[in-house]
Amino acid sequence: MKDTFQYAHYKARADIIKAMAHPTRLFIVEELEKGERCVNELTRMIGSDMSTVSKHLSILKNAGIIGDRKEGTNIYYYLKTPCILGFIGCVEEVLEFNTKKQGEILRTCRSKR
Repeated sequence: MKDTFQYAHYKARADIIKAMAHPTRLFIVEELEKGERCVNELTRMIGSDMSTVSKHLSILKNAGIIGDRKEGTNIYYYLKTPCILGFIGCVEEVLEFNTKKQGEILRTCRSKR
């Protein structure tokens, strides 16, 4: 990977994937699929303090995954790139495949006893 542009492109991709790599942020993305939420709503749903939720929102926003808009004193967050849900769907397929494979291995081990 000697090409600097190519490396930068892979790094940019990795940064987006890294922004998704936290259970709370995955939850936020899935919640925002249903519609806009303000930080207070998300804080109640997650059960964490507002500063922690705000940090998660900031990471997702900086990655370009979510956006926000201000209405009065509230800031509402929305899913800016719904295509990210396709990635999550792909992750679910991998989980399903791995679960099936583990089940097959377990059945094979049990049958050899």
